[in-house]
Amino acid sequence: MPKPPKIPESVLVVIHTPELDVLLIERADREAFWQSVTGSKERIDEPLTETAIREVAEETGIVVGSEMVPREALCDWQHHIEFEIFPTWRHRYAEGVTHNTEHWFSLQVPRRLEVTLAPLEHTSHLWLPWQEAAERCFSWSNRDAILQLPQRVQERCR
Repeated sequence: MPKPPKIPESVLVVIHTPELDVLLIERADREAFWQSVTGSKERIDEPLTETAIREVAEETGIVVGSEMVPREALCDWQHHIEFEIFPTWRHRYAEGVTHNTEHWFSLQVPRRLEVTLAPLEHTSHLWLPWQEAAERCFSWSNRDAILQLPQRVQERCR
């Protein structure tokens, strides 16, 4: 049975330590494409917070809502951007869909945690200081989100 088309509404979750070291993961389908956790809603009515929690668990093995990473550690920035979907990935969406709306979150973890990657999605991970992490990202939106991290954490995520 073919997969249903992806919903063009997604989350970006910047995972970071209190010192603002940021977790990046490398895409399996594109070598040297480093990014934060991203993923689309599974259903139209899936709350964005649920999407973020699910994607973090699927892509890193980090369980939001656990003793180590409480649900309050996830911060919804109440910010979204729209971007053009790379032509390479448009076949995953319904015919004629060319843009995606991405909602930004951050997740503060207590330290650089070990992660369990989804091998079909990501091949490697690393923790970097936020400035270096921003430079390493292939996506302009991911880079922008990481560059905003110090201010966002100070303003909203305390």
